[in-house]
Amino acid sequence: MGKSPGSGRLILLGAPLGNPGDASARLREALAEADVVAAEDTRRLTRLARDLDVTITGRIVSYFEGNEERRTPDLVDALRDGALVALVTDAGMPSVSDPGYRLVRAALDAGAPVTAAPGPSAVTTALALSGLPTDRFCFEGFLPRSGGARRARLRALAAEERTLVLFEAPHRVAAALADLAATFGADRPAALCRELTKTYEEVLRRPLGALAEWAAAGEPRGEITLVVAGAPAVAAPPPDVADLKAAVAEREARGSSRRDAITAVATEYGLRRRDVYAAVHG
Repeated sequence: MGKSPGSGRLILLGAPLGNPGDASARLREALAEADVVAAEDTRRLTRLARDLDVTITGRIVSYFEGNEERRTPDLVDALRDGALVALVTDAGMPSVSDPGYRLVRAALDAGAPVTAAPGPSAVTTALALSGLPTDRFCFEGFLPRSGGARRARLRALAAEERTLVLFEAPHRVAAALADLAATFGADRPAALCRELTKTYEEVLRRPLGALAEWAAAGEPRGEITLVVAGAPAVAAPPPDVADLKAAVAEREARGSSRRDAITAVATEYGLRRRDVYAAVHG
């Protein structure tokens, strides 16, 4: 039975970071059923399929940074023709510092459904292993390659209070860590995660200065994810007595009783009620 035009679907496949045992059943199923499999590296896809004992019967096409602009319209045409198109990158989720965003946006613009078979992520794996706070974090991807642009970006991030997750290439990690230590401070806690889930997985949990020295002693190998503690929170200066009086007076002018106004101002400024009372009646 032929496929209905316009019934196509794009599925993003989360691929193992290194250990094939992390592949999900949905990843296997999608690879076997897809009409088209777009892969960042077709050779790595072939190796992954072999490791998973999956036979890919659909058409395999390459989809990487160098050809995604011209390849995207063809894949959207396949979606319009009713094809199930699977997108897989070398590791982790497509479009997260990997090819994919352009195709997702084009598929959505064309009215094609987009879904995912979630899988491993170097971002969250490194974050969980780092030993640093995980409740609030931000992902910055790869830092700029040139030293000047990289240092400018780090200066903009120096006051960020959330835990920071970065990707970095092995041949640039020593320079990046040196800039991080100089900008954030050598004592800022951090973790360097290398070859996650692979045979030689390594997680170094050290201050930035120590990590910079370690990297400078010899170029690390493999895929690297950096996790850096956020900047210490800067306590806000205590409110001026005149500001507290003015805030209470403003609420009274809007019809609140003095008691309610004092309670509201204490809550707004994170103060004890009696401190606001003392400021107003002092």
